[in-house]
Amino acid sequence: MAGVHFGFNNFKQLLDLTIGLVQRIDENRAESFTILYCDFSALDHSIVKSSLEHILRNSDAIVNDKADYFFVLPYTDKYGAEIVKKMFIEFFAADLKTYMVSYPIDGENSEDLVFRIRDYATLYHKNDLNCLDSFNRY
Repeated sequence: MAGVHFGFNNFKQLLDLTIGLVQRIDENRAESFTILYCDFSALDHSIVKSSLEHILRNSDAIVNDKADYFFVLPYTDKYGAEIVKKMFIEFFAADLKTYMVSYPIDGENSEDLVFRIRDYATLYHKNDLNCLDSFNRY
C-alpha cells in the first residue's frame, strides 16, 4: 500500500483529471471520489511523509503544502474517507483537523470542491489554508 505523491502545483490538474475520468467511466457519479483534508502541523513532517504509505492505497493521491495535506481518494465516499481519517488518527495517536468533500455531491468542478474545503477549514478550524490562494493559477 502506498499513495502517489503529487506536487502542490499539480493539485488543480489532478482534480480536473480525476473529474474527467469519473465523467468518462462512471455515469451515475454517486460520490465518485472524496478529497480528505488533514492538518498535520502538530506532527513531525518526516514521520508523516514516511508513514502515509502504510495507510493509503496505490490508487490514492497525496498533495501537500507544508503540513496541509489533501488526499484524493478514488471510488471512495465520505464513509470510506471517514475510515481513512480514523486510521490516521489511530496511527499517529493525535487529533487532527480534517474535512472532506465528495464529487459531485459537494461540487461539480475542482474549484467548487477546493473552496468548500477552504471555507470549512476557515470557519471551523480557524485555518485559512493560504496555500489555496493560488489554486486557479496552476
